[in-house]
Amino acid sequence: MTDRPYAPACDRNRDPILEVLRAHFADRHDVLEIGSGTGQHAVHFAAAMPWLRWQCSDRAENLPGMALWLDEAALPNTPTPVELDVDAGPWPRSQTRDGRFDAVFSANTLHIMGWPQVEAFFDGLDATLADDATLVVYGPFNYGGQYTSDSNRDFDGWLKARDPVSAIRDFEAVDALAARIGLRLLDDIAMPANNRSLVWRRDSGRRV
Repeated sequence: MTDRPYAPACDRNRDPILEVLRAHFADRHDVLEIGSGTGQHAVHFAAAMPWLRWQCSDRAENLPGMALWLDEAALPNTPTPVELDVDAGPWPRSQTRDGRFDAVFSANTLHIMGWPQVEAFFDGLDATLADDATLVVYGPFNYGGQYTSDSNRDFDGWLKARDPVSAIRDFEAVDALAARIGLRLLDDIAMPANNRSLVWRRDSGRRV
């Protein structure tokens, strides 16, 4: 179909991300993807990992294009995408007895959001993640307040020129938000194009 939205970056990064997800979602069942965008990642990952129920979500304006990808793929493990604005909710519920997801994935979202929305992202996850859930976030991050590459510095400048609230986030600040909802960092994996895959596991459902 030629009318589907298309993000070239998804084709470039999908296989390195899939390698991470195969390792960390091997024992997971019910995944919420936050900020599914075009839906390209969803159809690739859901096809490669058929044991997962892959629930897409995004803001309302992205759902029609995403549905074109999901409808064409017609996979049995990708239910109808749902609307989610992390600021406003409501947050989706899984099909499990307690309505919580045992895995969440998000790619290239935290640097697009403003910082209050990043805080809302983790606040929303508090009630959405199961007690032993895994969270994987992909994208660029700064460490110790420093860029990891000249290209990330340039990208950050482009982000801020486009929208002043956007910015590459400091890993330490994001990890602190994760720790507040009981998430412990398991892995920090270098990815192509100076990106990272951050993997957290929840040890309990309580804030620290």
